[in-house]
Amino acid sequence: MSAHCCEHEVPAAQSITNLPRYRRVLWLALAMNAAMFVVELAAGFSSGSLSLLADSIDFAGDALNYGVSLAVLSAALAWRARAAMLKAACMVGFGAWVLGHAVWSLWSGAVPDAPTMGAIGFLALCANVAVAWMLYAFREGDANMRSVWLCSRNDAIGNIAVMLAAFGVMGTGRAWPDLLVAAGMAGLALHGGWQVWRQARSELAGPSAAAQTHTHGETHGPMH
Repeated sequence: MSAHCCEHEVPAAQSITNLPRYRRVLWLALAMNAAMFVVELAAGFSSGSLSLLADSIDFAGDALNYGVSLAVLSAALAWRARAAMLKAACMVGFGAWVLGHAVWSLWSGAVPDAPTMGAIGFLALCANVAVAWMLYAFREGDANMRSVWLCSRNDAIGNIAVMLAAFGVMGTGRAWPDLLVAAGMAGLALHGGWQVWRQARSELAGPSAAAQTHTHGETHGPMH
């Protein structure tokens, strides 16, 4: 993140008043993620990279997340929490699928094309950093908003890992760096989905439970 994005004032969950700005940010994020889904899907198949394919599916899931967020933006907190629980289930499902496919590919995966992995990974990183920068000011909102921020943050981390995997594949001539990164991306999805699920459940349980869960998360901090 640049220093500039850290200068944004972070609003509390009930104090976000600039909804038109947040809607514009979500529309931009949706368009960027949908475009990157198409690019990474094609590059993943052409290069034989599981990490690129995993990231393309993640871009598609994020585009859906932004669409759901737009649909429930003005809804009551309970409905936003239910939407966040649905998104959390998708994140966990994505993580489980990638983890299982990575294990299976240990015995059957071919060596992917490293230059394609590196180039597309860098392009994806630029897109995700731009989205995360736009969403930084909303990262401490309710579970629905927090899920959007977590997705962007985790995606940027995953893109850096894809680029490192490309160097690993190039240096070793083996597929295991690509599979290792795919498994790591699965772990990020599982952890992020669990965080969003816990906060959404607490918001459905009531304001006091939501405050307790939010305070607990601040005390221990998110895992990276």
